[in-house]
Amino acid sequence: MAVAGVLAVLAHPDDEAFRAGGTLALLAKKGIPVHLLTATRGEAGARGDPPLCTAADLPAVREKELRCACGALGIEPPRLLDYSDGRLSRVPDQQAVTQVLAAIQELKPEVLLTWPPDGLSGHPDHIAVSRWTGLAYQEAVRLGADAPIALYYLAVPLSVARALGLGQLHAVPDEQIDLTVDVCEVWKQKLAAIRCHRTQTGSSPILAASIERQRLFLSQEHFRRAQWRTPGDILAQATEPAEQDMG
Repeated sequence: MAVAGVLAVLAHPDDEAFRAGGTLALLAKKGIPVHLLTATRGEAGARGDPPLCTAADLPAVREKELRCACGALGIEPPRLLDYSDGRLSRVPDQQAVTQVLAAIQELKPEVLLTWPPDGLSGHPDHIAVSRWTGLAYQEAVRLGADAPIALYYLAVPLSVARALGLGQLHAVPDEQIDLTVDVCEVWKQKLAAIRCHRTQTGSSPILAASIERQRLFLSQEHFRRAQWRTPGDILAQATEPAEQDMG
C-alpha cells in the first residue's frame, strides 16, 4: 500500500526552502513522500551581486538551484509548470487548475500545502498559485476517490512579524495558527537548501541578520489549516515531536 504523501504547490524556486523547508525535510526524514510543484523558473528574480549568470541563463540556473534545494531537504525532485515568472495572474485559472489537479491525481497526496490567498507578502504570483491550489483541491474532492484530506496555507504569526519588524508581511493573529513546527532537528538541512539558491541569498534581509533573528524567523514554521475533510491528517501527525524515553 502506498504511503500517503504531501504536495507543496508554490510559485518560485526558493519558496520551498525559506518558508516550509524544515517541515518538508522532517516529513521526508520520516519516510513520507514529499513532492513539489513549482509554477515558474524564477527568471524575474535576482542574479546575485555580483551577477552569477546572465539574464538569459537565469531560468536554467534557478532550476538547478531548485533541484539542489530539494536534494538538500531530501524530498522528491521538483516538477515545474514552466509559466512565466511575474505573470501568473495572466494565466487562465482553468488551464492552471487542470495542471495542478493532474498532479494531485497522479501523486495522490493526503495533504496540499501552498501560499495563503493574500500571498503572505501580497505577491501576485503567490496569490495566483494559492487560488489554483484551492480550486484544484475542491475539484479533487468533488471527483471523490483519492482526494487530499487537507489543504494548508503557509503563515507567519503576528508576534513573530512584530518582533522582527516585518510589516510588509500579511501576518495573522497567533491564535489563527493551526500548526507550528519546530524545525531545529533539520536546521542544517534547511540552511543548506536556502544556500542552494545562490542567486537569491544576497537579496534576503533575514540572512544578513543576527543568528538570533534568523532562528526566530526560520527555526519554526507555521501553517493554517484552510480546508479539510477529516481531522488528524498526516502533516499534523508527522510533525509532532517524538515521545522521549524518560526511563
